[in-house]
Amino acid sequence: MLWILCLPNASLFLLLLPCFPAQDGGGNEQSTDVISAWEGDSINIICPVNGSQYQVGMYLRVIRQNLDVAYFPKEESPSVNPAFANRVESSKEGETLRITLHRLQESDSEIYVCSEFLNINDNPKEIYRKTTIVVVKAKSRRALEQSPLHANPEQGQSVSITCVMKSSPEGAKFYLLRTHVQPGTVLSVSHLNLSEVSPAFGNRLGYSREGNRAVVTLHKLQEQDSDIYICAQDVEGSPLLSASGTMLLVKEVEQACEKSSWDFYALVTVMALLFFALVCCILYRVDVKKYFQKKKPNEVYEDMSYNSRRSTLVRNNTYSRGE
Repeated sequence: MLWILCLPNASLFLLLLPCFPAQDGGGNEQSTDVISAWEGDSINIICPVNGSQYQVGMYLRVIRQNLDVAYFPKEESPSVNPAFANRVESSKEGETLRITLHRLQESDSEIYVCSEFLNINDNPKEIYRKTTIVVVKAKSRRALEQSPLHANPEQGQSVSITCVMKSSPEGAKFYLLRTHVQPGTVLSVSHLNLSEVSPAFGNRLGYSREGNRAVVTLHKLQEQDSDIYICAQDVEGSPLLSASGTMLLVKEVEQACEKSSWDFYALVTVMALLFFALVCCILYRVDVKKYFQKKKPNEVYEDMSYNSRRSTLVRNNTYSRGE
């Protein structure tokens, strides 16, 4: 996996999620997307559409400014807010509506909500379909200092992310966001020191703050924790300021150990086969049968001895005869 960190000085604007959850027609809560982009770039906001016969159109709204970005009727051309004129495009793709925002500005940092407008038996109804947090990063300002810029721990280890804020106004709120692989809010801490932690980290996150210095520690890291993490501070009435970010890539220790074990077993197996082949070669070249065969008696020697004794016993002494 290739990781590229391109997070220079950034300024972003983040708002609290609306008090109502995004839900589909059946009341199921929708997930929240986080999109991070540079000024001047384009982004796509995906709105789910159920294709109901009662559907009249789809709204794209921003929460804090409380205005409609655009309205997309089912059978007519869309109407776009003058503030977004010539910067909005849309296309229907199956059961989704793709809305593209071009030439992003820092003021476009907002919470966008897709809501579907239905008319059921002359009873108008609006259903929230999707919430998307858009973070537009400016290239000219740096509001927070964050370290380290990157970390490469092993699974099970911990990493501490330090964020130093230039100022800490009363009522400011602190965030730790992950913005690429699994975008979302990891930690949010209010000015009353009330914190909310993402369920993905549960009891694996530690937080401490002293003055303008905040430290977030992520414990028992897992491979799926690999992402880019950004510290941010929300000041009421102004854009939320952010740091450059920390790229976190967690090593796969278990797989490395497993690979080493298999390499060791393969080496032992090869050595055993080579040794067996060497032994077979030696035994093939040496005639070992003679070392294990039972020696036969020397029949020739026995026969000669017997014949010799026999000849001696029956021989007649011609000189002993009186004849």
